[in-house]
Amino acid sequence: MSQSTFTSPARQQPADLGPGAGAPLGGGLKQRHLSMIALGGVIGAGLFVGSGAGVAAAGPSIVLAYAVSGLLVMCVMRMLGEMSAANPASGSFSVHAERAIGPWAGFTAGWMFWTLLCVGVAIEAIGAAHIMTGWFPGTPSWVWVLAFMALFCGTNLAAVKNFGEFEFWFAALKIGAIALFLGLGVLAIAGLLPGTSSPGTANLLPDGGFLPNGLDGLLVGVLASVVAYGGLETVTIAAAESEDPARGVARAVRTTMWRIAVVYVGSMLVVVTLLPWNDPAVTEQGPYAAALDRLGIPAAGEVMNAVVLIALLSAMNANIYGSSRMAYSLVSRGQGPKALGKVSGRVPRRAVLASCGFGFVTVLLSYWYPDTLFAWLLNMVGGVILVVWGFIAVSQFVLRRRLEREAPGELVVRMWGFPYLTWAALAGVAGVLALMAWNPDTRVQVVFTGGLTAFLAATGFLMQRRAAARG
Repeated sequence: MSQSTFTSPARQQPADLGPGAGAPLGGGLKQRHLSMIALGGVIGAGLFVGSGAGVAAAGPSIVLAYAVSGLLVMCVMRMLGEMSAANPASGSFSVHAERAIGPWAGFTAGWMFWTLLCVGVAIEAIGAAHIMTGWFPGTPSWVWVLAFMALFCGTNLAAVKNFGEFEFWFAALKIGAIALFLGLGVLAIAGLLPGTSSPGTANLLPDGGFLPNGLDGLLVGVLASVVAYGGLETVTIAAAESEDPARGVARAVRTTMWRIAVVYVGSMLVVVTLLPWNDPAVTEQGPYAAALDRLGIPAAGEVMNAVVLIALLSAMNANIYGSSRMAYSLVSRGQGPKALGKVSGRVPRRAVLASCGFGFVTVLLSYWYPDTLFAWLLNMVGGVILVVWGFIAVSQFVLRRRLEREAPGELVVRMWGFPYLTWAALAGVAGVLALMAWNPDTRVQVVFTGGLTAFLAATGFLMQRRAAARG
């Protein structure tokens, strides 16, 4: 097991990368950037569009599904926040896994997450291009993909504050949109919105009741909600390049609970109260656009298209940033190609280019081999976030014990109910993976993700053995 000496956050460099750190990265992110990255990280296209499939499967119980998976995510973020506040690192959970379990664990978690983010860039670029071709018929989608990739690659090649500014305004727009939706929805439910009447509980209980498709439908809703929660981890990566890493990540993590409760659980409650869960518009338009249409909001579909476009571009920007910092952290610790470790202008530009390059190649694969290679990539990363959460839980358990012995004053953020909630979260992750393996629609993702995990773990273990043999 890898041992590491903890360093006081007050004396630590903002971009500490753990053992073998290279040149320091920029420290241009302000507290307002971190706050908006944390807020915007929970509002993505998965919520605006992908939640429709969850509503169609679970019915009104989608509220319960988001609440259950939200509790798991809150525990994971609290554990990650505890470790990141004590030792901010651009490698985030990869660095923590290396310190707690060993270099092979840091290698596995880091490169798995990098792959997930790069594939995510491709998915978001394709989705954004689809919206643009709808607005500008006749334009080839590859032109929009190239434009978006160039824009955000350029943004991330510049100073880190540029990334922070883009995410600040993207997040502000997304938060404004969801706040407006919630406000209109609550007024409509209360019967206070002109031209509407309160639906009461009319849409919550008929057509099969609260659990119209039974536990099977609820389980599908849980799986859909877990995917939608992805993206919160980026704030702990970004915190390492902020003005006050320990305080910044502590503040961001402490607000996770109400963000999840209001944004996810609250908005799902509004949707299933306003609309029948089996309304075809929920999946065809997306639940938010369908709800706005029901309220008679003019051009609701186009309004939501604009919001989804912003969410997609925001996710592209954040994923390029997160993947480049994760790659740089791994390389700086001797766990990747040394060529990617060069820093210029306090930005790991080669890591940015490599991450963008992989993302762009993935976009091309989606055009050339949509039913083979691209589908294979999607399946390969389907359960990655759950494996990462598992590494986070194990790392927190080990490092919390070590911190309590060596530097208890650095526990700025503390995991609730330790160690019981840590074990509960780990059991929750295992439970969701088991549900994925049991569900025929997601079983292939578990198989592919398991294969990727085994390959990276074996590679990392061999690298660790060779490093130990050299001395």
